[in-house]
Amino acid sequence: MAELPDENSKRFIAVLNKKVEPGRAMNALGHMAAGLAGGSGKADEMCFLQYEDKNGGVHPNISHYPFIVLKAGNSNKIRIVRSECLTRGIPFSDFTSTMTIGTSQEQQNATLSTPEEELEYCGIVMFGSTQELREFTGKFSLY
Repeated sequence: MAELPDENSKRFIAVLNKKVEPGRAMNALGHMAAGLAGGSGKADEMCFLQYEDKNGGVHPNISHYPFIVLKAGNSNKIRIVRSECLTRGIPFSDFTSTMTIGTSQEQQNATLSTPEEELEYCGIVMFGSTQELREFTGKFSLY
């Protein structure tokens, strides 16, 4: 087995809008986590492991790094986190209320017709250096 990197050096952090109903928040979290893992091009860096049980069953693709879920008081606080990710070049995936209506095409159209400052953020998920992420997510409490 190869030696693993320090598991505290990096992490996934999700920040969910506490005003969003829990079922919708979990749906958003699933979409964002899948989007970040599948779309960032950083799968190797995210260090996905294959766990094997005593019977030889494989439990695939669990990240070596922690996944922390935090809560924000409102959409604007998530907008600020998104801005930090953009500024710092941190990979992220976000989810807005325009992504919850109708078909994927209708969701894309609704998002396209809404100015960013009017989007209602359900959450954001990011991956990066623990120290850097804490610089702008440290003020949030656990979900």
